[in-house]
Amino acid sequence: MPLLLRVDPERPDPEIIHRAAAVIQEGGLVGMPTETVYGLAGDALNPTAIARIYAAKGRPSNNPLIAHVADRGEARRHAADWPEEAEALAVRFWPGPLTLVVPRARHIPDELTAGLDTVGLRMPRHPVALALICAVGRPLAAPSANRFTEVSPVTAEQVARGVGEGVSLILDAGRTQVGIESTVVAVTGEGVTLLRPGMIHRSMLEEVVGPLRAPGALPTDDAPRPAPGMTPRHYAPRARIQLVPSARLGQMLEEPPEGGREGLSAADASAGAITWSQPVPEGATFGRRLPASAEAYAADLYDAFHATDAAGCRELLVEEVPEGPEWDAVRDRLRRAAHPANPSPLYSSDSGGSGQP
Repeated sequence: MPLLLRVDPERPDPEIIHRAAAVIQEGGLVGMPTETVYGLAGDALNPTAIARIYAAKGRPSNNPLIAHVADRGEARRHAADWPEEAEALAVRFWPGPLTLVVPRARHIPDELTAGLDTVGLRMPRHPVALALICAVGRPLAAPSANRFTEVSPVTAEQVARGVGEGVSLILDAGRTQVGIESTVVAVTGEGVTLLRPGMIHRSMLEEVVGPLRAPGALPTDDAPRPAPGMTPRHYAPRARIQLVPSARLGQMLEEPPEGGREGLSAADASAGAITWSQPVPEGATFGRRLPASAEAYAADLYDAFHATDAAGCRELLVEEVPEGPEWDAVRDRLRRAAHPANPSPLYSSDSGGSGQP
């Protein structure tokens, strides 16, 4: 198991930071807190370290990594072009949970970008992450510190359970604040395209750069994807998820599904429920009610998913969240987590959920 070092999230101990920096400078990996989720940090300019990140996560090589930088000046050094829209967004939202995909500089390794001619850059807001980037003196590749398609970690203990064998040490700064991954936008001189929604949502971006472009069709083969987190199934706990309208939640825990199949109790399944507008129905063997605001809900969502796994749930009913741009990122994560890679044998797709991505 990796070494967990407790670090003050606001005033990190320089000795601990330099210890972690030494691991990265030698090509190793460190579990690093950011304001979004914990990242699996390695030298973004070292192909060997990048290969270790992919191996530790079990991540396909056609999924590019994000390079985390200390400031806008460093970001510009790693970009072949820095459009005015990129500068405007960085001034408004950095440090923070926004990744800018821009034309990459020639020194950026292919391994980081999946061979694409663009690179994702982000300046995190977390003091520990910024201190570690500065101590290493190079950008850090830091995808979420979990196995590919599984739930991102929001605590150091979740990092250890997810990728413990692939990381040398973990900086434990407590639970993260934002709770889901950064917004990703492509800024290539031909407008701004939203690639992955986050808590910096569309209307906030459009206040700075005007209307966003619609993304093109995603590749259906093994071609590189333009940004992380764009596979149909992602962010998923082990339990099979059904997204359910509020009015149907309690019924789906109590009624046998259509088609003559047995209900949850008779099938001896462990059924959990996550709600936001109502108490957890009595029929759930595990449940958690999340806050009714988008920001607070996002901050608690992955921790609830991890708790669902810890409780041994095989089925998880999740109350559908409201419409509106502030909920876009949460809806995206829920729909990808519910993508029917392994369809539930207990509920049909027309049972009221919206399990498609």
